[in-house]
Amino acid sequence: MNILRNYILLLFLGLGMQQSYSQSYHFKTSGFSVLQKNDKGKWGEWSSLDLVNLSVVLDTEKHRIVVYSQEIQLYNIIEYIEREENDTDVVYSFICKDNSGIDCKISIITRKKQDYRKQLYINYDDHIIVYNIFNV
Repeated sequence: MNILRNYILLLFLGLGMQQSYSQSYHFKTSGFSVLQKNDKGKWGEWSSLDLVNLSVVLDTEKHRIVVYSQEIQLYNIIEYIEREENDTDVVYSFICKDNSGIDCKISIITRKKQDYRKQLYINYDDHIIVYNIFNV
């Protein structure tokens, strides 16, 4: 009986600890821009910043990032990259697969010298999408 009680206690403690580390982070976007490679493989110019009000959720329990645009963008997190920080930026990055199974790298960057403005970068081999984001 003691073994069963100890097992149940450990199970509840384990579940409680797991929940304390899993979180969801909610953001709103204020604008986005796109950068694409041309036919010669060179990066072009950033598109004009378009105003857009979308929800973005980073869910560490479900290991995914969701951008709630007209067509929902779902990115499954494959790998969490160690946080990077320098004089100008704090960067949290993730290796992901999108809805179509294509690999990409997503980074949430806080710009220290720009009033701690946040940006979400979705990096593919041939294009990059950037959203200006803020916490909600």
